[in-house]
Amino acid sequence: MTVRPRQAELLVGACAAAVGSGLAALETGNPLVLATTAIAGAALGPAGRFPRATRAVALAALLLAAPAGTTVGTAVVAAGHAFWSGRREHLWPGVAWAAALLAAIELAVVASDTTSDGIVPVTILVAAGWAGGRALRAREVVAERLAQRVRELDEEREAHAALSVRYERARIAAELHDIVGHAISVMVVQAAAGQRLAARDPALADDAFATIAGAARQAEADIGRLVALLGDEDAIGRAPDLSLVEDLVARASGTGLDVTLSLEGELDGLSDVTSELVFRIVQEGVTNALRHAAGSAITVTVRGAPDAVRVEVLNGAAVQETALADAGTGTGLRGLRERAGALGGHVNTGSTPEGGWRLHAVLPRRAAPGTGDHPRIG
Repeated sequence: MTVRPRQAELLVGACAAAVGSGLAALETGNPLVLATTAIAGAALGPAGRFPRATRAVALAALLLAAPAGTTVGTAVVAAGHAFWSGRREHLWPGVAWAAALLAAIELAVVASDTTSDGIVPVTILVAAGWAGGRALRAREVVAERLAQRVRELDEEREAHAALSVRYERARIAAELHDIVGHAISVMVVQAAAGQRLAARDPALADDAFATIAGAARQAEADIGRLVALLGDEDAIGRAPDLSLVEDLVARASGTGLDVTLSLEGELDGLSDVTSELVFRIVQEGVTNALRHAAGSAITVTVRGAPDAVRVEVLNGAAVQETALADAGTGTGLRGLRERAGALGGHVNTGSTPEGGWRLHAVLPRRAAPGTGDHPRIG
């Protein structure tokens, strides 16, 4: 059976009136005392909703009956209202209400007991009621603050989860762009070359199509490793190092592209994250050269310095039109800038006086803690 709030108030008020007047009846038959005690007790019912109004009613009733004396029932009812003054009021207003109730009940004590021996127990009873209400108020305040903090933490956790999802999507998109974009660029360029050579030189055409197949297999393998790493945090991928850059340039040269690589300075001791980003920068530079400057020479330089590593991918002007000239959305370069910025480095791009294009990056040798969470490449 569910009790509604209004029904609960009526029940509490009726019980308080019955208990207060019943205790009073054991000590006195004065109808004024019984009536005022019942009124003050009944006022405890809606005291939660109307704390000041009900206390005012109780105080008026106690003052009205004060000349006729007091009873234990009257003191219990006064303690109940003192409890609500401690629970619902701030410190000093609550103290003032409790003091007023205590003063009214003690007037009745003095009127009924010339020795005033009842003042001490009545004072203790009313003070205990106020202290109990005050303690409950403090507990409720702490509980509300904790609940508010829990809500804030929940909101922060949800926001962090949403941000993490966005970050993971962007990271996966960048990885797929790096893998698929390069492979597709190689395949399209070689397909166009194969079409031109099919009638004139079937052997060279076969080489071009073999290159396409090799690029597709390499992309398939890279995507497979990426999926495995994303699905299993314990999966082990190839540790990033500059040999990947050499492999990339060797594969590009094997397709007939004019690509040269120069490794200079101290390149040992680079962090895995820095080595991976060097690879991605070279990959993006070669891919963009394939797209926008087909047939031009590409020069890749990786130079190690005491505190940084510098990467440059330089290509000349386009010597022929390509089907990929208008391809690309800038996602790759934007992703590289974000990654480099997270490590404390930077990436710059721009055209050269000869009509070519230059991709230049400066990266720290050692990545800051917490920046090495990209999946390994292979």
